[in-house]
Amino acid sequence: MSTVADTPIAHTDATNAKILAISEDRIQGFVRDPIGEIAERSGVDVDTVVERIRAMLRAGTIRRVRQTLMATNLAEGALVAWQFPSDRVDAAFDYMFQQDPFSGHVVIRSTDAATPGSNYRLWTTVKVPQGFSIERHCQMLARITGAEHFRVMPAKRIFALGVGHVRRKEIEPGSKSEELAVAKDTEKVSLSEPEWQVLDSLKREFTPDEIKRDLWRARADEAHAPLETFFRVAEGLNRRGVIGRFSTFLEHVKPLATGERVTRFNALFHWAVPPGREMEAGRQIGRFHILTHCYWREGGPEFRNVNIMAVAHGTEKERVLAHKRAIDEHLASIGIPVSYTNVFWGGRSEIKPSEISPLVYRKWYAETEARLS
Repeated sequence: MSTVADTPIAHTDATNAKILAISEDRIQGFVRDPIGEIAERSGVDVDTVVERIRAMLRAGTIRRVRQTLMATNLAEGALVAWQFPSDRVDAAFDYMFQQDPFSGHVVIRSTDAATPGSNYRLWTTVKVPQGFSIERHCQMLARITGAEHFRVMPAKRIFALGVGHVRRKEIEPGSKSEELAVAKDTEKVSLSEPEWQVLDSLKREFTPDEIKRDLWRARADEAHAPLETFFRVAEGLNRRGVIGRFSTFLEHVKPLATGERVTRFNALFHWAVPPGREMEAGRQIGRFHILTHCYWREGGPEFRNVNIMAVAHGTEKERVLAHKRAIDEHLASIGIPVSYTNVFWGGRSEIKPSEISPLVYRKWYAETEARLS
């Protein structure tokens, strides 16, 4: 192995790019040997995979390594759009990111022109554990931050979910799968206490020193479970649809230590299709390879009743818009009418995993309510 100082950390390095093309979003579900799987599928030997992921994580090229969950099946979740007086948006952003463990993505968005909903500048993803109210949680956040209005938009179906920024750099506008996207439901799954124990250990982020071939042994010890039991529970959770993917998340918002940016433009696309055709439209839109997310969400009158939303990233704004035009043209060509469409561009942005533990939520809510009273 080379020394740490000599190890390339740029996502554009040829070997790193091979690793990231797999490790960002190609290791679906739970696997017993994710590092080995990345090595086999990337064509890079195991020792080098470990060395490079560690180096990129230490340098901030990779911002986190973790096993993701299908949290929509474990907790009440929604995309929330917030309206604030212009002088309170940044302070609200800071609070949501720094003080609310249940807010994940926190993004300030804008549109190219004044359009319905463009006064909703702050967008967040919010999750609360099963049995708690996401509406009530947002009402508390509104009291704390001074929000004038908010719109809660839970996902009714998921048509695309996976990052893969390195892999998507070369995708041409219009590139799509031959088959329709699979529509995943958001039905909630109840877990036993032993399952929660394994899940809590499974989902915690890995430090650079924890990146190794035998990845799960220490997590099994943490969960007080024999390794084979840990595997069996994790694989059972996978079959029940609550495990997402093993992923190395790139820092795709801020400049890297190398001075490069993974992406520059983050676009939230909106479409309003006729009621009753949301599944059809979502399965068509979700085919497009550029999309990292695609959902059926109800935007309501605040957003001209849009019902399909998707996210795409890119380094050039015109290129991102070319991908959007290709999707629009495809919908027109197959006879799916769109009464309204828009693009909300991401600006200031932070991302963290949302907490979904009921114990943590009860404690946070009680302490926060006490401070407000």
